[in-house]
Amino acid sequence: MNDVQQVEQLASKIGAVRSEVAKVIVGQDTIVEQLLISLFAKGHCLLVGVPGLAKTLLIRTLSETLDLSFSRIQFTPDLMPSDITGTEVIEDDRSTGQKVFRFVKGPIFANIVLADEINRTPPKTQAALLEAMQEHSVTAGGTTYRLAEPFFVLATQNPIEQEGTYPLPEAQLDRFMFNLRLDYPSFAEEMQVVRTTTVPSKVELSRVMSGADIQAAQDLVRRVPVADNVIEHAVKLVRATRPAETTNKLVKDFISYGAGPRASQFLVLGAKSRAALTGRFTPSIDDVNAVAVSVLRHRIVTNFSAEAEGITPEKIVEELIG
Repeated sequence: MNDVQQVEQLASKIGAVRSEVAKVIVGQDTIVEQLLISLFAKGHCLLVGVPGLAKTLLIRTLSETLDLSFSRIQFTPDLMPSDITGTEVIEDDRSTGQKVFRFVKGPIFANIVLADEINRTPPKTQAALLEAMQEHSVTAGGTTYRLAEPFFVLATQNPIEQEGTYPLPEAQLDRFMFNLRLDYPSFAEEMQVVRTTTVPSKVELSRVMSGADIQAAQDLVRRVPVADNVIEHAVKLVRATRPAETTNKLVKDFISYGAGPRASQFLVLGAKSRAALTGRFTPSIDDVNAVAVSVLRHRIVTNFSAEAEGITPEKIVEELIG
């Protein structure tokens, strides 16, 4: 089977995945699409939204449909790095009678890891998770343990204005491919949520894709060809967020720091993934624009004037896309 046929087959499977997720999750179609784009591009997601919007349920449902192991870590101010990565314990070796160290794996050893309220824990613990995200491995006692593949972290974050939070620094935010914002459901969607969750029900989910299928799809996404004009558009868009490299008045007046080269890479990878998931073997400029807000909103640092004027990174990106 050639790559074009594999892309068509992948699009069919993704349609089945979305149908299964829709059995449990009402609405949130855009969020589901962006999560899948990120997963198949080998990226991680940061999800920002108020409590009660079914973030945990969405990720658990996705992991079941994709036949992946799921782990949820509730971040708290007293959480230690070893609570995430694992710890060494002393135990007796029955064959020798000696005491030996044994590594007990932490909850990071799963295919899909939900880091709930990541900004509730201090920077040292945040860093332990981010290192595992970057290296796909954990080192303890001089031994490196590889994490299970595919490996996908979805971190949720409370709005910064809530008390008792440790905001992620920009350099750490940059590790996340997408920053997704969950909105409240519409009136009709909320009616359906209340109607379906206040009666006895048990939904049976079909497992559509295995871990091996997902890894093969991730490799396929990397092989998707991209035209030079699409890459050029992505790079120009990122460079336009940098005040020193643009003539755009909005950027010059309201941005302190623009996005770095990693944003260009994620724009192209996101466009490739979006194209493949919809059955197209090469991405267009529209695919780049479709993922631009999610890729760029957490990589743009606005100044005090922007806050005073109500100018958000989203507004600036939408202006640049035109």
